Amino acid sequence: MARKINVYDILFWIFFIIAVIFFLWYIFGNSPTLEQALLILIITFLFKIQADVVSNTKEISIIKNSFIRLVNDFKEIKDKKS
Repeated sequence: MARKINVYDILFWIFFIIAVIFFLWYIFGNSPTLEQALLILIITFLFKIQADVVSNTKEISIIKNSFIRLVNDFKEIKDKKS
């Protein structure tokens, strides 16, 4: 099964690469400030956290719907017995 490419994953890798470039630039060229490099790294991890939250929310929604269907099935069984 092929994995679906997520926009958040693409943005995560783009920002991660930019953060690595900024840190290397800071270490060797001393051009960006440390705060700028850290800001890009923080933005990178915020995108990753957002992607994980969206993924978990979808999974929780699927589980919730499964429990609702299960409750309905039990209600039907209870009504058939009565």
